[in-house]
Amino acid sequence: MNLDRKKHWETVYETKNPDQVSWTQESPKTSLDFIHSFGLPKTAKIIDIGGGDSKLVDYLLDEGFENVTVLDISAKALEKAKDRLGEKANKVNWIVSDITEFEPNMTFDVWHDRATFHFLTTTEQISKYIKTARKSVTGFLTIGTFSKNGPEKCSGLEIKQYNEEQLTMELEDGFDKIKCITEDHLTPFKTTQNFLFCSFKRQLN
Repeated sequence: MNLDRKKHWETVYETKNPDQVSWTQESPKTSLDFIHSFGLPKTAKIIDIGGGDSKLVDYLLDEGFENVTVLDISAKALEKAKDRLGEKANKVNWIVSDITEFEPNMTFDVWHDRATFHFLTTTEQISKYIKTARKSVTGFLTIGTFSKNGPEKCSGLEIKQYNEEQLTMELEDGFDKIKCITEDHLTPFKTTQNFLFCSFKRQLN
């Protein structure tokens, strides 16, 4: 199963350019707004889960964040991001891993995930993800998933849609919701995908 998932994403990133995949964003404004809302210093440790070749890392580096980690199942996706960043890529911690198999050896002030969580469709995958987040997040978590008005599939794979109550419930053991918004993402194909974005604070216990 996991090998198939990895193969799927390696193929996607080997065969398609950013303008050929639906999730591409020129500017990750909502993600940045959420990260800024936490009011953290530039030394904050931020991990982008399933970051692929997203430009979030570019913006974080340009803003002076010093401890950025990007994790993705696809080595090819991270190669593309490194090529784009050039010299700056050396400032980033790159991790090739399936999120359900990720064993973090450090903690993070911010866990950011736009469009990875909704690909986890089994109870086992979801609980592994949340267990890893609980173990490694000391500060905040922000997740963007397809909403109930969003697509039912992405990149040919089934996804799991969420509303605010469901996402809050999945994370209630360990995280307190701060706020949620929904927004339409305009894809490079000029279609819209409705996303739910929520931020959470790690419970102190």
